[in-house]
Amino acid sequence: MIRRAKTQADAAREYERLRETIQLFASIQILSYTGAAATQFETLRQQGIRIGTQDLRIAAICLTQQAILATRNQRDFGRVPGLIIQDWSLPTQ
Repeated sequence: MIRRAKTQADAAREYERLRETIQLFASIQILSYTGAAATQFETLRQQGIRIGTQDLRIAAICLTQQAILATRNQRDFGRVPGLIIQDWSLPTQ
């Protein structure tokens, strides 16, 4: 952490890490919860998909955007028909 840096060299390293983190976040595409996603959410609710509300919204966004969901939560998201999930925490084969 920058505040805890004891030397100027430590502070410089921490500022560099901050810059790298900001660049990483700036490169990530954020998908919106659109009207289409809201409609998809309601459809999933009507189908009786029983997962958390926010997870169901995430699933609806991915379905409407044809996006792959990177998650370790296969138990819940696996209940959503048509949702493509990838668990990046598992070793590749």
